[in-house]
Amino acid sequence: MNTLTTASNTYTSLGHVAERIFATGKITREDNQLLLRAALQNSILTPSEMAQVRGLFDRLQMGLLKVID
Repeated sequence: MNTLTTASNTYTSLGHVAERIFATGKITREDNQLLLRAALQNSILTPSEMAQVRGLFDRLQMGLLKVID
């Protein structure tokens, strides 16, 4: 994945990564790093993006996502 440089790239990438994770049921170390960078930036996530992030964490806690390297 490309390094994120702008807020709009962050949001687009966050959405794409979340969609891929939901579709495959797997999260990679690279996906994790991208999500953390997006969450730790000094920008505010939209309600839609927050729902995606919550959905990912909920699925992780329920064991519905497989964590791979």
